[in-house]
Parts: sequence; structure tokens; C-alpha cells
Amino acid sequence: MNTKFVNAIKNIPQKTPPIWFMRQAGRYHSHYQNLRSKYSFDQLCKNPNLASEVALGPIQDFDFDVSILFSDLLYPLEALGMGLEYTDHGPRLGFQLNDSNFSQLKNVDEAIPFMNFQNEAMKMTRQKIGADKSLIGFVGGPWTLFVYAVEGGHAGALTNSKKNLNLYLRFAEMMEQFLTRNIQLQFDGGAEVVMIFDTAAGEVSPTFFKSYLQPVISRIVRKFPNKLGYYSKGTQNTFFNQEFLDLPLAGQGFDHRCFIPDLLKTRRKGFTQGNFDQALLHMENVDFKKVLDTYIQEIKTLSTEEQAGWVCGLGHGVLPKTPERNVKEFVEIIRKEFQ
Repeated sequence: MNTKFVNAIKNIPQKTPPIWFMRQAGRYHSHYQNLRSKYSFDQLCKNPNLASEVALGPIQDFDFDVSILFSDLLYPLEALGMGLEYTDHGPRLGFQLNDSNFSQLKNVDEAIPFMNFQNEAMKMTRQKIGADKSLIGFVGGPWTLFVYAVEGGHAGALTNSKKNLNLYLRFAEMMEQFLTRNIQLQFDGGAEVVMIFDTAAGEVSPTFFKSYLQPVISRIVRKFPNKLGYYSKGTQNTFFNQEFLDLPLAGQGFDHRCFIPDLLKTRRKGFTQGNFDQALLHMENVDFKKVLDTYIQEIKTLSTEEQAGWVCGLGHGVLPKTPERNVKEFVEIIRKEFQ
């Protein structure tokens, strides 16, 4: 368990923030590429030993404070019987969900044993990463999973997803049960926190979020008080009303569209994760260091007490072809500047 990460969850002031990136184990990393040359993506996720090796790589090479379950958020859809394959063009489901084929989905009791590979991967990752590192799991948000199920992806206006609210409500009721048990599997495997990644949440309006997404998220969070984190891509402060802010979350992640010094000054419960723009890691090294320094100086305007809860990371996940040198130096520079 990483002391800095525990302090961030508890909002205890500290000079040096914990650091972890979404997708810190992935395509940009030579360690991952070496394994990927021998195994398919599906094998790397579903074989617990391989998944733990992928998750271990960034800890060894970049010394992140937190390791993350290596998996994919779409596996619940495969568990429910939708079929799933990973192609050169991304994931492909066996069918797109609609009212006529909803009955083809398996029930939760039948589907949940499929996810046991995540429990085993968590256990093996916990054994490998060392006692001074924290371990988190993740699941997709119900809305994001629904969007993938209906649209086959989450780019665009999401017309089919938004017009089928009755279908969403049926799906969300089932997914709430499924994710509750999936999250418990990850905790049983050794997770300290499980993140809900809701990457499609930013494609809806604040009113839609509060009316349809928040109620399901709230019920799941209350089942695991102070143990779940929430990240939603593209959302702003207007999405989160007082009821959401009062939820017993372990913390919340924000992307680069949000100004993190303002968030740190106003949030005083759980961690605040983010949010350097991941695309800037693609800059030439000298330019990357300049923009990182600007980011750092903005946060340094805050006192140590105001920085409490900060988990340093990116606005979203590490992008393919990101230079490893910049990832390594990001971690080193943050620790040097905040000590």
C-alpha cells in the first residue's frame, strides 16, 4: 500500500503527490509491445499471469505509485453474451443491442463467473508490485457500457443511445447488479480502490447526466463507501450537483479541460486525480518540459494544505507512440518539484 496514495484518499496534506496514469500499461510501452508480439490483447487480459506482467511493467520502468488492473472495460458485455473480438480497428461486438435482442443477454448469475480472471489477475499483480505500491481496479460506467453496446463505440452524437432511454434503464438495472459483483471480485483480489471509468459521460448534457447517469452511479457508490473513484471524460463542474459531491467517493478524476488548481482549492473529500494533457507528452522533449513546468507552476500557487488530495496524472490515458522518455521524466520532475 502506497502511503502517498492513502494520504490523498484521506485528504492529508503532503508535499509529494502520488502519481499514476490511466493506460500506463499499454501500447506506448516497449515492455507491453514485447509481450504483445507473442500474445493477443485478449490473451494478455484474460491470462492472469500475463495481465499481471503487463501491469508490473510501468511500475518497474517508471516507478508509478499505483498499479492498475490490466484489462478492458468491455468484458462485461462479453460476459452477458454479446460476443467480443479485438481487431486492428478496435473492439467489435457480436451484435448491437436493441429492444428486440435485449432478451438474448444472459442473467447476472450466469454471466458473472466469466469475470473471475480479473480476480486472479488482481491477486497476481498484488504479489508482484511490492508492498509500497497501491493497486486499483476499474470498471466501465453503466452509461459508457450502454453506449458501446448500442453504438458499437462512443464517438459521435450517440443518437441511438440517447433516444432509447427505456432500453438504457433496463440495461442499467442489470448492469448495476453486474458491476456491483464485478467490483467485489476486484476487491476480493486485492484492490484498494476501484475506479468507475465513464468515458462517454461527457457526450451528454449536465441535465441528462443528473437525470439518468447519476442515480445509477450513486447507488453503486453507496454500496462501497469511500472505496470507489469516478472519472468521466469531458464533464465540467456543472455536471456535479451537491448530491453527487456528497457521495462517499474515494476520489474523482478530471480531464485536461478542467483547471486543477481550482478543483484542489474547492474539493475537500477524497482524492482529486489529474490532469496534464496527455497529448503534450508527444512534444519534443525540450518543449514538453516547458509546458510541464507551466502546469507545475500553476499548482505551486497553492499551499501544501490546498494541494491535499492531489493524485498527479493525465487528463485521460497515455496515447499510443508516446515517448517513454517523456513519461519517465514526467514522474522524475514532479517528484523533484514537489519535495
